[in-house]
Amino acid sequence: LPRVRPGGLFVFDNVLWMGEVANPANQEESTVAIRVLNDHLVQDQRVDTVMLPVADGVTLARKR
Repeated sequence: LPRVRPGGLFVFDNVLWMGEVANPANQEESTVAIRVLNDHLVQDQRVDTVMLPVADGVTLARKR
């Protein structure tokens, strides 16, 4: 994030992981990592985020 100028865009693919991120029974390492990323992005005041439910999910995060 420090290397990106204001207005810079991050694109994250597969953020819904075939719907498995919403399944609390799935505790696989990769699924948990995606949950952590999603939670972090929502709480990070340095970026504006939007998650698009297209295919396995795409998140766009723009640096403020």
